[in-house]
Amino acid sequence: MDRKYLLKSQIQVARLSRLLAKAIDIFIALLLTIFFYPVGVILAVIYLCVCDALQSGQSVGKKMIGMAVISLEDGSPCSVKQSAIRNLPLTLPLFITIIPLWGWLLGFILIIPMVSLEIYLLYKLDSGHRLGDVMADTSVMANDGNNKISVRPTSSSWFKNADNAVSRQNHS
Repeated sequence: MDRKYLLKSQIQVARLSRLLAKAIDIFIALLLTIFFYPVGVILAVIYLCVCDALQSGQSVGKKMIGMAVISLEDGSPCSVKQSAIRNLPLTLPLFITIIPLWGWLLGFILIIPMVSLEIYLLYKLDSGHRLGDVMADTSVMANDGNNKISVRPTSSSWFKNADNAVSRQNHS
């Protein structure tokens, strides 16, 4: 019997699940922003900056979906620094909305291309990473207890290479 499924592969299911988990986290940030404006904007930015480092790499959305963020440097759960870096494409436009009217407009204008770029990369890169994952050297995996990932520690990361280039320029 030939069945027709809406999603044909596991990677499509994983990508859709990641979008749903991030949508839950953004919804929480949106609630904070709306109900506690203007302090709510700061609370929402703080939540988005640390959310992926909570509960061993699980934000509220990822916990609900059953996923976790891990570091590609050593396989450990996502750190607060990595969480802040990986969520920059969302937190920067959100932070601008603290300014009434013009900030709202600019934040809305900036969030559309940032979210579009995130989704585009999520679906175009074979690894299924979004821009935030590339910037923070992280990955999202299923967190069902059976998945044990073996990650080779890297000698350098995206930021370390940039730091070395800056220090070489300063010494010249």
